[in-house]
Amino acid sequence: MAKANGRLAVSAVHNAASGRPLRPLSALLSQVLVAFTVEFDNEFERQMAEAGDRGARLSLVVWANLLRFVSDGALAVHELAARAMATQDEIRFRLGCLERWRFVVLEPGDAARRPAPTRFHRLSGRERRAGWGSGRGISADWVVRLTSRGLRASRIWPPLFDVVEQRWEKRFGKDEIDNLRTPLLKIADRLEMDLPEALPPDRQGRDDEDPYPHVARKKNEAVASSSRQTLPTLLSRLLLAFRLEFDRESPAPLSLCANTIRVLDEKPIRLAEIPRLTGGSPEATDIGWQIKPYVAVMPDPAAKRGKVVCLSPPGLEAQRTYLRLVSEIESRWEKRFGKQEVNALRRALESLFDRHNESGPLLSEGLEPPEGTVRAGDEAPALGRREPGPAALQRARDLVAQTQLFISDPAGSLPHYPLWDMNRGFGP
Repeated sequence: MAKANGRLAVSAVHNAASGRPLRPLSALLSQVLVAFTVEFDNEFERQMAEAGDRGARLSLVVWANLLRFVSDGALAVHELAARAMATQDEIRFRLGCLERWRFVVLEPGDAARRPAPTRFHRLSGRERRAGWGSGRGISADWVVRLTSRGLRASRIWPPLFDVVEQRWEKRFGKDEIDNLRTPLLKIADRLEMDLPEALPPDRQGRDDEDPYPHVARKKNEAVASSSRQTLPTLLSRLLLAFRLEFDRESPAPLSLCANTIRVLDEKPIRLAEIPRLTGGSPEATDIGWQIKPYVAVMPDPAAKRGKVVCLSPPGLEAQRTYLRLVSEIESRWEKRFGKQEVNALRRALESLFDRHNESGPLLSEGLEPPEGTVRAGDEAPALGRREPGPAALQRARDLVAQTQLFISDPAGSLPHYPLWDMNRGFGP
């Protein structure tokens, strides 16, 4: 197994153009999806600020998977969950966040016998429903409506897909983007599942069964459906299909294997290094309950404070499984979808990283944040707050540091699987 800079590399086979180890197809899909998402979310934040709503850091993930369904009118929670292809628990959690951030309001449905109980909020002092800002107390028949802030956002979001994709065509060339879209479309047409339009933010753990319905499409129907899909939707659906296949066979989910487990080995490193090595946020890459069986955490012997982490024996086995399984799945996809199509997809994804001008990678141009955004250093309040507090300022510093890494080395720093962070509006 090859080593790179003292850490385990994904493969001993190197890309002849870049000299880097070949990244798994899932990693390439992830990195391009995150790059598109960062550029999209920055432009959304900029336009919301121009409309008088500073610090509105809400990701395309939330629009594509949830808010677009209520943009034309109110919807019951159970119906929203069905359209979003999510469980009601997942929907309630997201709605609680959006309520707290003032993008939606939640009201008991017509069938409710009495209004929701209220109490005075401990911070604002305002009378709110009991459980306001969380998933507590939200019933399946409750109705979701957009606030004035949500309506403003719903007018800004839809055109941005074309805006950012046109930027990519100008940056890389229309032929280059067509070379990416074509194999994405051909493979997406043959996926035998109905999948959401954006990679979901909640399903980071394993599922015993595939949570999405299997369908048997007629070929012409599939082409007609896929041809309308945006570039991030195509990337998301292929990546989600890859992840579902991986998670059926791996003891640890792809979200953990492609990030923390990938960058660790038997030699301890400081916990604080994980976000830099994975490209994720400190919160999303923290040592939580899901990854604890795969790592060993101990006090840092070289410092008075802080901790170090390394892989446990189950973690080393999970890493070996990851390295084997991502290669096996790509080989299966070559048989299932056609070797020519999968190879064309890989070449198109890798080509985005190989393209440079005198300033550096072309992919970095889209990662440069516009002025007035948090990634550019703007000290905006956290979502749902009126003034920037200590936590918001620290997260802003983390975003700036992450952005600088992405710009300086997109191929080496963008995450190998997206970890959407609730504290970042479900963005990367």
